[in-house]
Parts: sequence; C-alpha cells; structure tokens
Amino acid sequence: MKQIVIVPAYNEVLNIDSVVNDIKQNTKYDYIIIDDCSKDQTYQHCLEQGYHVLHLPINYGLASGVQVGMKYALENGYDMAAQFDGDGQHMAEYLPLLFQELEKNDIVIGSRFVNEKKPFTARMLGSRLLSCVIYLVTRKKIQDPTSGMRAFNREVMQEYAFGMNYPPEPDTLVYMLKKGKKIKEVQVEMKERAFGTSYLSPIRSLKYMMEMSVSILFIQMFRKR
Repeated sequence: MKQIVIVPAYNEVLNIDSVVNDIKQNTKYDYIIIDDCSKDQTYQHCLEQGYHVLHLPINYGLASGVQVGMKYALENGYDMAAQFDGDGQHMAEYLPLLFQELEKNDIVIGSRFVNEKKPFTARMLGSRLLSCVIYLVTRKKIQDPTSGMRAFNREVMQEYAFGMNYPPEPDTLVYMLKKGKKIKEVQVEMKERAFGTSYLSPIRSLKYMMEMSVSILFIQMFRKR
C-alpha cells in the first residue's frame, strides 16, 4: 500500500517548514503541498527548500486544493491519502494510526474528542450543533466533524477527485455515510496555530455552521447515491 499526505496551504510561509519537518521526522510517507495561489511567499519558499509542491494559478479554496491533491495521488499510484493542514496544528505522529485504521474503513478522522470530552465553549458550540445534526440524519456519532485531519482509501479518493460537489466538509461525510461508507474516528491531539490567523472569524464560523446544517438536513438527503 502506498500512502501520501496532502497538505493544502494558503499563506502559510511561516508554518510550512514545521509541517514538512514534522511529516519527514515522524513518518516515512510521501507528501504533496497544494499551494492555493498564496499571496505571501509560500510557493516560492517551497521551491527554494525543495519541497514537493503544486501551485494553483487562482485561489480556488480548500475543496479544490484537496481535489487536486487527490488527483495527483491517484495519477501517481497511491492507495491511501491523508489530508493534513498546512497551519501546523496537526501532528504527523498520528498519521500511521489513521492509515492503519483505513485498512478496515473508508474514511478515518483524526478526532480531538474520541476519549476527551468536548469543552462547553462558544468555539465548540458549532461543533456540537453539527454533531447533533449528523446524528439526527445518520444515527452515526461524529464527535469532531470539522476536523481537517482525515484519511481516505482509494475508492473514496476517486470520488473526491472526480465527483462533483465533494468538498472536505461535514456535509460530505454525511453523504458518504448515506452511501454506506465506513467512517471511524481515532483520538489525536492538535496544537494551536503558531503563526497567522484562521480565516474563520466568529461571524464566518456561525455562517459556516448554519450552511453545513442546512446542507446536511435539506441537500445531502436528496443527493443521488
């Protein structure tokens, strides 16, 4: 089995070194950085450092970045792929566990809340809402639906790479469950972002959670399977 780590990156020049070093030092997996037309020097820095990187000519967004990574993985004969954020919050030491569990599942999620309790904070309110909505629709508990650390087998990679409307978001997980895919969460730890700020402001976060909830309740239920 060949595994690859897909690293979507947008304006992560200050974080990308630690991400690549983490993957190299703690795993033997190949990786590919998908630079989403960063406005900073992310792409140039990756070239200077000799990192494996693809550059998108337009800022397409996370979904397209992951899709390009999936296509690259399939074209180069990989059987499994993991999505791994470029902001330094994910920890590569957990990647072997994700790939190990992927041998018996279709999607494996690196979750902060398998063994740990989800805190009652404003930040986690949206996550709790999505978990409830997902359970309502699928009767499947996903404790960390917004986690961006996920691994996919080749069949799912094919769907993400060439299917329409397959963003790496909670509503797509619901669609996959409806299609009978096996999804498992494994406990991981995540760090705080060292440099830069998340694009999700409180208002954007609220809007995101509402859009995901509407999609899960009123769109994914009627998608062709």
